[in-house]
Amino acid sequence: MKQTKQFKTESQRLLHLMTHSIYTHHEIFLRELISNSSDAIDKRNFKSLTDENVPRADYEIRLIADEKARTLTIIDNGIGLTEEELIENLGTIAKSGTKAFQESLEEKNDAELIGQFGVGFYSAFMVAEKVEVRTRSPFTESGFLWTSDGVSDYTIEELEKDLIGTEITLYIREDAEEIDFSKFLKFYELKSLVKKYSDYIRYPIKMLETKTEDKKEIQEDVILNQMTPIWKRSKSDVTEEEMNEFFKHQFNEYDAPLKTIHTNVEGMLTYTALLFIPKKPAYNFYSESFEKGLQLYSKSVFIEDKNKSLIPDYFKFVKGLVDSADLSLNLSREMLQHDRQLKKIESHLEKKIKSELEALLADDRKTYLEFYEAYKLTLKYGIYDMFGMNKDKLQDLILFETSKSEEQITLKEYLDRKPESQKFIYYATGKSKSRMLNLPQMDAMKSQDIEVLLCYDDVDEFMFQAMQNYQEIPFKSIQQGDLEEVLEDKKKEVKKQEKDYKDFLKALKDNLKEHVKDVKVSARLTESPVCIVSGEGVSLEMEKVLNQMPNGETFKAERILEVNPNHALFKKLYDTFQEDSESIGSIASLLYYQSLVAEGIPLENPKAYTDALTNLLSKS
Repeated sequence: MKQTKQFKTESQRLLHLMTHSIYTHHEIFLRELISNSSDAIDKRNFKSLTDENVPRADYEIRLIADEKARTLTIIDNGIGLTEEELIENLGTIAKSGTKAFQESLEEKNDAELIGQFGVGFYSAFMVAEKVEVRTRSPFTESGFLWTSDGVSDYTIEELEKDLIGTEITLYIREDAEEIDFSKFLKFYELKSLVKKYSDYIRYPIKMLETKTEDKKEIQEDVILNQMTPIWKRSKSDVTEEEMNEFFKHQFNEYDAPLKTIHTNVEGMLTYTALLFIPKKPAYNFYSESFEKGLQLYSKSVFIEDKNKSLIPDYFKFVKGLVDSADLSLNLSREMLQHDRQLKKIESHLEKKIKSELEALLADDRKTYLEFYEAYKLTLKYGIYDMFGMNKDKLQDLILFETSKSEEQITLKEYLDRKPESQKFIYYATGKSKSRMLNLPQMDAMKSQDIEVLLCYDDVDEFMFQAMQNYQEIPFKSIQQGDLEEVLEDKKKEVKKQEKDYKDFLKALKDNLKEHVKDVKVSARLTESPVCIVSGEGVSLEMEKVLNQMPNGETFKAERILEVNPNHALFKKLYDTFQEDSESIGSIASLLYYQSLVAEGIPLENPKAYTDALTNLLSKS
């Protein structure tokens, strides 16, 4: 006897909300219905262990699409529903049989039931104008047919059904202007959706595929899903080749990963993570269009493609996935209700990635160098970002070439081989090693046998400013400020020379007052006649970088011209000044522009430099 019943919970309004507001993607319906089928099979399997009235079966989920009838049927041989359960679970929106069942278990088991809210079934009405549910429980002799258009009521009637389980038939809507509903009746579309959302449901999801052989159409039963995810298999059972192939397939990569990290965490928060470091950055890795994030699964069901909360920006090169049964999903299972679980996972993963990179650096320097060349800028920006907040996490992963070594070394290795008396970690900035080694400012470092870090990247100096020190040893640029601590023994000589050349230095400073803050005798120069250094604050290298920014602001470093009175050129120019004080303009220009050339700074006025050179040469 057919019964017509009203939905219990503000039916029209709530049903409209279920099918039009909760879910953002129509295709989600298939994930929800397949997840429900998987739950039903889990329940049957669990009950069969303790109840002889519940027989075991060869469990499976089957999809049947009929394009002519515009129907899609999802069949499972799970626990099925009694009439009372139909009314209780499908007649009352947001009444979750799965949750009630799960709560009834005295202790956690490995059933890993997916449903929580009891609304997933109603997502079917996003794509169906009518839904029929044919079901039979092992505790009833007959089955029941539940039918509804998802508006205000439903009907239930008894029917003959031999097999235990459930068949859900969706009468697919006519195509609308915004969406092609008929695609949900096509084999390859359904296969694609299963692969995307339900690839790791533990039971086979089967469907007949129509093929043409010898001009005849034949149907072949195919399994659409992989069932057991590779990350839930024992590590010892997964070969390197299988893992590499999974990485290539899952993340559309051509090369095998540089590093694979597979970790299982159990405790207050339980999850599995499978992470990869690609050999090469994505083509858009250093652009704003690049999206970081890890794939997120809940109990092997796909939830989100790129969850940004799972990985910090400085490890954004990591690809991979996280699967957890402990996530608090929102009603549609498309996102999390709150992110405290993700923050815990992110913290764990951050430590794990860091420790794996440190191990790689210690045990396989060659592979680490390959990684470092690909992703060093990300690590350096990570140190610089947030005023150096993350420097302690990243500073031991940074490498440098030095004035004494072709091999790149860590900051710790630099400290291990510096003299105990050395008070600073010295560095130079520039675009090539040869240019930095030939900087006039390098003279003093060579004379004192001090090792200097060579920095090629624009971010390096900003990074050092954010770090300030390493193991309480400050960083210092050889191109900025004084180097009194290195040149203590030259102080007396410098003071005497400043007195001897007082008038000449003042005349140089007066002529260059638009270009430099000061002209002084240099303690750092031994082989070069002149150099330009910056005062505290913005350095010359930072000036170049900041002025390339698109914000239109102009930055100017405080420039100081240092001269070497012991150099033959200086003595020659000083003699020229003594003989002809009017030549000071040409002398000042020559020294200033020569210092810019040595530093690799573009000349503001090349003609002034050549004019000064020509003028002085013509007098010699």
